[in-house]
Amino acid sequence: MRPFKEQFTLRGVVIGALGSVVITASSLYVALKLGALPWPIFFVALLSLFALKLFGNTNLNEANVTHTIMSAGAMVAGSLAFTIPGIYILDPEADISLGLVLVCALCGIALGLICTALIRKYFIEDSELVYPIGKAAAETLVAGDEGGGTSVALFTSMGVAGVFTVLRDWFVLVPTMLLSKVAIPGIAFGIYASPMAIAVGFMVGPVAVGVWLLGAVLGNFGIVTGGSALGLWDLASALDIRMSLGIGVMIGCGVGIVMKVVLPNFKRTFSPLFSKKGREGSIVTMRWAPFAAAAVMLVLAFVVRIGFVPSLLLVICTWIVVSMSAQSVGQAGINPMEIFGLIVLLVLQIFFEFGGIEALLIVATVTVACGLTGDIMNDFKAGHILGTAPKAQWIGEVIGGLIGAFVATAVMGVIVSAYGTDCFGIDKEFVAAQATAIASMVGGIPNMPAFIVGIVAGAALYLVGAPVMTLGLGIYLPFFLSLTIALGALVRVVVERFAPQWVASDKGTIIASGLLAGESVVGVIIAIIAVASGLAAL
Repeated sequence: MRPFKEQFTLRGVVIGALGSVVITASSLYVALKLGALPWPIFFVALLSLFALKLFGNTNLNEANVTHTIMSAGAMVAGSLAFTIPGIYILDPEADISLGLVLVCALCGIALGLICTALIRKYFIEDSELVYPIGKAAAETLVAGDEGGGTSVALFTSMGVAGVFTVLRDWFVLVPTMLLSKVAIPGIAFGIYASPMAIAVGFMVGPVAVGVWLLGAVLGNFGIVTGGSALGLWDLASALDIRMSLGIGVMIGCGVGIVMKVVLPNFKRTFSPLFSKKGREGSIVTMRWAPFAAAAVMLVLAFVVRIGFVPSLLLVICTWIVVSMSAQSVGQAGINPMEIFGLIVLLVLQIFFEFGGIEALLIVATVTVACGLTGDIMNDFKAGHILGTAPKAQWIGEVIGGLIGAFVATAVMGVIVSAYGTDCFGIDKEFVAAQATAIASMVGGIPNMPAFIVGIVAGAALYLVGAPVMTLGLGIYLPFFLSLTIALGALVRVVVERFAPQWVASDKGTIIASGLLAGESVVGVIIAIIAVASGLAAL
């Protein structure tokens, strides 16, 4: 491993910080405008590598740390975009200060950083999770640095995916959704025209994706279509049951993680909190962490005003959903961070009552923690492959996360000032799809029996080793996304059958990495152009 000072450099920090400002602003805008946020890791990985090469005498570890700084703010921005507009959707006259939004973002960042420092070794080194996004980012850096046949395969597939994305999103010559005219009540049927989704399915593999598709079929055609056709419930009730069951299964997975991972490894995991030198696998000395967690609890209790006991429970629940986020990103390459934030709110609402603003701020805080977790766990995976020092990456995440909190909050303020508080909603200037869904759920769990069944089933299945997180994702997420990812897994099955050498040599994975990177990079570039155009219009 290279010396720390060759990985964590002043020039890397400066490049990463400057890039973080741009990436954070573009991520907030695209998340509000499109209701989606592509992983920026590929774009920032290449940008970091090429920027450092201009200065000469760089290495992949320095690039890895630099892009860790650069990408952290994107997930903070996405977390705020997926939650805070819900406050204005519930009440366009709501009086919410940007300072309070910033406080919640900083609390989420602190919780995410503490948790990821403690869980990194298990999820990155000890478990067998794929982390397809992190693995693809490492391959992108290697190919970009070395060139050769691997580089040709990677950048050719990147180019194909990039051109496709431009035709789809910029010129609108390719439909975003195929088979969308197949109308099935209550089901978002279709095939998402996304190279990224196909690549995720290929890299995750047929077993986990098969369980994912099973969940999608169960939730959509079993509960929604089948149950409604049999007269067991009406369509509205069916949608509530599907949503509650899916959330319950994911919470059950979190319970299983606590029972199977956290509690058996409790002493080893938490020992860095009480040791000057830490323990094997720890990133940095963590004796300060209990005080930071206590400070977060006090801030949430008395600044955000949700109460001391709810704040304590929020911190404990955040630990659980952060582990769920690490599991989801590692297993499926997807981080439904706003859903994890909603899960914590729903648990708290069993015991406490909150106003609409407080409820959305709770969701925002937890979502930021989970969003940051998804980002850094991918970075940690890439770093583990490349031999980067986890401490350097973690410190980089601190820098990038803090920059992201301030920039995302400021850009949110600019948008609200320019367009007004009534600019968010399905038929408004900024669709804010996730925030709209979250706002509709702050009243509580739609169907408690389905929710409880999901928790029990999710925990039991996780304990026996089933990929239950993908089952919950399949039940909850739109059917078109599950179907598209399943097609990617089907491509892998075909490749393994007729061209096994592609799998053995990782050529198929490299091409899939290129497809992931191509759509992501072009998506970020389009977002940056959109941000520049939007700000110019102000």
